[in-house]
Amino acid sequence: MNTNNERRVVVTGIGAVTPIGLNFTDFWGNALKGKSGVRPITLFDTSQYAVRFAGEITEYDPINYMNKKVARRMDRFIQFAYTASQEALADSGLDLDKCDRDEVGAIIGSGIGGLRFIEDQKQVILEKGPSKVYPFLVPMVTIDMAAGQISILMGLRGPNFAVTSACATGTNAIGVAYRHIKSGDADVIFSGGTEAAITPISLSGFAVARALSTRNDDPKTASRPFDANRDGFVIAEGAAILILEELSHARKRGAKIYAEILSFAATADGHHMTAPHPEGEGAARAMTRALTKSGLNYDEIDYINAHATSTHLGDLAEINAVKTVFKEYAPKLTLSATKSLVGHLLGGAGALGVACAAKSVETGLIHPSINISEKDPLCDLDLCESGMKKREVRNALCNAFGFGGHNTAIILGKIKD
Repeated sequence: MNTNNERRVVVTGIGAVTPIGLNFTDFWGNALKGKSGVRPITLFDTSQYAVRFAGEITEYDPINYMNKKVARRMDRFIQFAYTASQEALADSGLDLDKCDRDEVGAIIGSGIGGLRFIEDQKQVILEKGPSKVYPFLVPMVTIDMAAGQISILMGLRGPNFAVTSACATGTNAIGVAYRHIKSGDADVIFSGGTEAAITPISLSGFAVARALSTRNDDPKTASRPFDANRDGFVIAEGAAILILEELSHARKRGAKIYAEILSFAATADGHHMTAPHPEGEGAARAMTRALTKSGLNYDEIDYINAHATSTHLGDLAEINAVKTVFKEYAPKLTLSATKSLVGHLLGGAGALGVACAAKSVETGLIHPSINISEKDPLCDLDLCESGMKKREVRNALCNAFGFGGHNTAIILGKIKD
């Protein structure tokens, strides 16, 4: 293992399970077309709920990706992560049998974890008594078991743990994995975020907090970041896992490289439990720190994968932060909102955003922001609202923010010698 200070980190594999594709290839193709994955909820009866739609994954069957015994010991959020990890591994071309598995790890986060199975087992207690609770309840629902199961099933013996920071989780996990490789703690890390929290309690909790859109009559247009008539986010589920790899390790085996991770930064608002700082002060500091660490000037960023939840306060705070950081250059940026397509994957959202940013760096294609029918005049930037855009993406920035005032920013760029 190379442990000098010149260690660089690249993305060599991507996997995803999303409402518009059960793999990253299908997701990306549908994203470029501007397809919506928001639909009425089928996981449970929502007839008594104020909100009856979500970014639900309707065609996923874990038995297509793992045997029944393994599937029965995983909550849905873990199943998503394992499926995405399998795809990322295949995409990377990495042969684990030729790797030193002591140097391969898994750092994967979730904002909520196995809430669905907790709710199910609570009902078991009420109906059948406490002795009938499933024996694997605890390891099935704890947030660290996405990384743990991947480590166990793939034989990974490097750094292995979870990161959780609400909706900044996926980006935070990737940032922490980047730092572990950079510092010499591992050569390869499976990293990202996963969530499966479309459940009665979760839906109820977000709804009574007035965080969710209530467009039950037109779900596909409900997630509308930056639109003047946005009325809340759309809860969704899924996972995105990236293979992060030390550059010389990747080059030695002739790996395909999507992009290089140039920097990561995290800050806190110190402001409010759920509301962002109105001027995006913490978000601006995260972006500024990421730029400083990357060594780039602000006019060297071409694309921002925006956090863009479709909440009134959140979208405006992010736009204010972008204008603060990028000044007169802000109108020359292209921003796009992945959540407009699939809804908000919560702990998985940031990782899917990083995956999109890496793919845009590689291809020069930026997926659109959909459902912007009346652009908020205060969000007067290029939001890619007219469809897929082709432009060179030398460097891309990915934002993710979370309840609790968590702010993260990652910068990716084209690989250079």
